[in-house]
Amino acid sequence: MPEPSQPDAPSQRPRVVHFVTGGFSGATQVAVDLCRAARRSGPFEPVLVLRRKRHTPMQRVEALRAEGLEVHLVSGWAHAVTVAQLAALLRELRPQALLAHGFPEHLLGRRAGLKAGVPVLVQVEHNTRERYTPWSRWWTRRLAQHSAAVVGVSEGVRQVLLRLGLPPDKTLAIPNGIDLMRFADADARPFDRRLPQILMSARFARQKDQPTLIRALARLREQGLRPHLVLAGTGSGRAEQACRALAQRLGVLDQIEWAGHVGDLPARLMQTRIFVLATHWEGMPLALVEAMAAGCACVASHVPGVEGVLEDGVTGLLVPEADPEALAAALARLLRDEALAARLGAAARARAAQAHSQGQMLARYEALLAAMVRPSQ
Repeated sequence: MPEPSQPDAPSQRPRVVHFVTGGFSGATQVAVDLCRAARRSGPFEPVLVLRRKRHTPMQRVEALRAEGLEVHLVSGWAHAVTVAQLAALLRELRPQALLAHGFPEHLLGRRAGLKAGVPVLVQVEHNTRERYTPWSRWWTRRLAQHSAAVVGVSEGVRQVLLRLGLPPDKTLAIPNGIDLMRFADADARPFDRRLPQILMSARFARQKDQPTLIRALARLREQGLRPHLVLAGTGSGRAEQACRALAQRLGVLDQIEWAGHVGDLPARLMQTRIFVLATHWEGMPLALVEAMAAGCACVASHVPGVEGVLEDGVTGLLVPEADPEALAAALARLLRDEALAARLGAAARARAAQAHSQGQMLARYEALLAAMVRPSQ
């Protein structure tokens, strides 16, 4: 059975459910941010439903509930069970709209929404590369016919959705945003007083590419550069162990801090000079936007989803995917040229403030829902 939350007193606002993975990925963070912002103000009452994963951290779930968010969990054991439990929960909650975030949750969520008779269904896609099979492509196209809108979290994601054959008149881009207030102290942290270290914040997973960064660290060591590297993030224990073994083999283990989950990541970013996002694909990388807002000099893989966020040579440096030599060369430039790194960091911070605020993101989702959701009776 679904695991219940203890909601606040009933609200007269139309209820909107956000369904997303309980793996606390970037998609989860966006859904949480939307729920937090909507709860504080706005025309809709948010409910968060997580699809339980093997590694869903219950302490983080309880922390969200302690904030006052209404949070429920449904089984992630099998797709049919997820759909059945979610449909039952939706019949109980009776929301006006369901936003189903990420793959495969957007398939499971909308199937459950159809069973429960939810009036408005919205797909929110967070990545430019997912494991679509012919069967899941068919389901995606079919469910789009019953959906009020299909949202890509960047223009790059929207283009991928169109190439999947989704209807252009329903498919739009709403870029992810972040809470810029968490980085309000960045201007009080002069670049020359920050630690000359490199930080990467990402899950250990197939999508992310910590191994290329570790190989780049070894190339830097051959050039006489030995920066401290912070790897923040949890995820697959097997992937992290493989990275540790690679670092040991390349002789750079002593330069790496395996930080795990960092509770106050903005503070760590604002005391760091260089941020790296080594990745194979993205949708709209929140970790990169946060590093930009913190005023870090950013280096990232030149892949869809990143190229629309970081402008090469203006707000950061882009390097070819899975290319340790190119990544090492970019890092060497920033380590040796503090003025360049400081200029890129300042430009990145300005761009984040201009284009990636949480307020802008929330206003776009609210406008979308306002056009589709009837007021509560």
